Amino acid sequence: MVFSSHIFLFYFLPAALAMYFGLARASQRTRNLCLALAGYAFYGWANPTFIVLMFGTTFVDWLASLIIARDTWRPFSGGPLTALPPGSRTRRQRLALRTSIVSNLAVLGFFKYFHFGVDSYNGLVSAFGFDYAMWHAVLRVVLPLGISFYTFQSLSYIIDVYRGHTKAMANFIDFSCFVSMFPHLVAGPILQFSFLAPQIENRTLTLDKFARGVALFSLGLGKKVLLANPCGAVADAAFKAVHVDLATAWYGLLAYSFQIYFDFSGYSDMAIGLGLMLGFVFAKNFDSPYKSASLTEFWRRWHISLSTWLRDYLYVPLGGNRLGTARTYLNLIITMLLGGLWHGASWNFVIWGAVHGGGLALERRFAVASMPSRVPRPIRVVLTFVIVMVGWVFFRAGTLGDAFAYLGSLTGSAHPDAYQTAATGLVYQPYYLLSLCMAAILTWTSRQAWDITRVLTWPRATLCLAVFWLAVISLFTQSYNPFIYYIF
Repeated sequence: MVFSSHIFLFYFLPAALAMYFGLARASQRTRNLCLALAGYAFYGWANPTFIVLMFGTTFVDWLASLIIARDTWRPFSGGPLTALPPGSRTRRQRLALRTSIVSNLAVLGFFKYFHFGVDSYNGLVSAFGFDYAMWHAVLRVVLPLGISFYTFQSLSYIIDVYRGHTKAMANFIDFSCFVSMFPHLVAGPILQFSFLAPQIENRTLTLDKFARGVALFSLGLGKKVLLANPCGAVADAAFKAVHVDLATAWYGLLAYSFQIYFDFSGYSDMAIGLGLMLGFVFAKNFDSPYKSASLTEFWRRWHISLSTWLRDYLYVPLGGNRLGTARTYLNLIITMLLGGLWHGASWNFVIWGAVHGGGLALERRFAVASMPSRVPRPIRVVLTFVIVMVGWVFFRAGTLGDAFAYLGSLTGSAHPDAYQTAATGLVYQPYYLLSLCMAAILTWTSRQAWDITRVLTWPRATLCLAVFWLAVISLFTQSYNPFIYYIF
């Protein structure tokens, strides 16, 4: 189930809100139970067996956190829980942490990377002529939607408890609410437990929060339906043809750059808006990333919750910038390589991560931060955007071969045939051209939806309502409504 669907808008969301606000005078834990059950229903809509998987990993993480917090094999021994003091940890605590981390990564690795591993192995042995050693796997693994997002959230919880940054959550219902809350369940934002824990224990439902939540959800839905979808149709036509003329190749890549931005930032706005309706305040996840003047700045603005997670739980534990210059560069590259692989089980994503990791290392090496005095910011913004766009080729192309073929089209070396020319020519219709122009205007001139809805005046509320109904009407006429990050 996705937010930009009739089932969610007209059935699931009204039912969930009615049940939740019907419990407005109930205890906080009762409302948490309501949210947890709604989250499991939301997640299990596509495949009910996924509920068992999420429940199992949630229980393991919760149990491990109690063992860490109480330093005993009897996690239900009672007594208040507090954050652990700094210092060394016992063997039991270390074992509980490792058990939780290994179980989460094992589940993620099996469901997300099983076929990638088999295909990579078969490709390697075939390249050396050992076709007899290829593994023809009978097992076909179905990827549970959003597993990467809730796995990272659970990992942040267990690590923060171990580090003493937060106390463990004694009640399983409260912890289940954190993991399974449907606004951020399948596509983020990736919320750290220490940020959300106080709100799970105590939050308020106010009219101002609800109104801002509705406004933010409306603008996010508009981004997704009115901009991302038509841009995606253009990108699909160009990337499906692969061998296109120079102008169409850049046109299609620009369309995909807008699609992935408005698709994901729109979803984040909807998620944050839904959280506000339920009384939660989530952190901003996008901050005009295409206005960045360097890759370093880009990753401070793009998918902020993931960037923060990679920094706190991967880059810093690897040593960050504390172990010398060469190690800093290596840590940046490793972090982005693994960040790329997190996005998808494909060498395309690894190369995409390498592009960004190498770019971040080069920027640090040549002190890009000192460039403002030598290169005007508009030029640096354009250069950064072009680098990001080229990286998106590996993110979007179906195979590694298609990615390099499309790069050839971007240089004008492709030779499109008549069929490809006719197929891609359809994307120059006025509707698509207008959509891309509007996307460009909003990308570089408009404020973020997060900022627009901070002060909700009547004109702004009217605008949000108009965008919502225009998006809903468009849903009835559009047959193209994918969501890129839903499969991660």
